[in-house]
Amino acid sequence: MQCQICNNNNATIHLTEISDGVRSEMHICEHCAAEQDIAVKSHIPINELLSGLLAVQPTDEELAGASEQKLACPNCGFTLTQFRKQGVLGCPYDYEFFEKSLLPLIEKTHDGRTTHCGKLPSKTPKNTRDEIELLNLRQRLQDAVKSEDYELAAEMRDKIKKIEE
Repeated sequence: MQCQICNNNNATIHLTEISDGVRSEMHICEHCAAEQDIAVKSHIPINELLSGLLAVQPTDEELAGASEQKLACPNCGFTLTQFRKQGVLGCPYDYEFFEKSLLPLIEKTHDGRTTHCGKLPSKTPKNTRDEIELLNLRQRLQDAVKSEDYELAAEMRDKIKKIEE
C-alpha cells in the first residue's frame, strides 16, 4: 500500500480516526509522518510498559500494604519501591517474596489469569491437541469439585467423555 501523502513510499503507519460515528483511515510512510509531526513509537520497552501499569492510583489495599513497600528480598535486597521505579525484579525469588503484591498486577495484566496456559503451534497433531485439552478439562473438573460447583463439574465430565470416545 502506497503512502497517501507522497505516493512514493510504502505506507507503514496506519491511522484510524472515528469522529461522530464516521470512520476514516490514513496510510502514510514514516517520512511523511515525521513531516506531519505524527509521533511514532514502534516498540515500547517492557519497563516503560510496566511502569505505566504501575502508575495507576493506589487502592486502599495498596495503601494498607505501604509498609510492605519497605520490605526487601532476603536474596538480592530488592524492594517493591525499586520495582515500581524500574519495572523489573532483582532475582527469581522476588516473585515468591513479593507474591502478595505482584499477584494483583499479574491478574490485571493477564485478564485474571495467574498461571501459564501456553499456546500450541498450529501444526500440532490432533491427538496431541486432544491430550492437552483432556489435561485442561481434568484440571477444571478437579477445581470445580473442590469449589463444589457440581454443574460445572458435570459439564467438564461430559466434555471429557466426548473427547475420550
